[in-house]
Amino acid sequence: MTHQSEQQLEKTLIEQLERLGFSPIVLEDTNAMVANLKTQMERFNQTTLSTDEFTRILNHINKGDRFQKAKTLRDRFVLKRDDESYFYVRFFNMDQWCKNEYQVAQQITQVGRYENRYDVTLLVNGLQLV
Repeated sequence: MTHQSEQQLEKTLIEQLERLGFSPIVLEDTNAMVANLKTQMERFNQTTLSTDEFTRILNHINKGDRFQKAKTLRDRFVLKRDDESYFYVRFFNMDQWCKNEYQVAQQITQVGRYENRYDVTLLVNGLQLV
């Protein structure tokens, strides 16, 4: 039986994901993750979001349990813009999955009730999913 270090296992996994079209990204903490999410949401929805607009999106996607969040991410969100207009925010392209942006990050530290470090994180359109 062969032995493989955790670091080598992560490296091999990331290389395989890159061959599948995942873009490597360095996200060291929660702030970097949120900034990346804003950038990816703007790119995916082809718009620019103000800080207040993005905060409303974050509040929307953070509501409920995991089942409610899964439903939320499949739907569109009607965002009331700062100028009082409305914009439909999409989180995923469910019809053409290849139009989503896939990223892989390594060793992200997040601080909440506890400090956690995740070995490999998969993101779709900036959303941390796995």
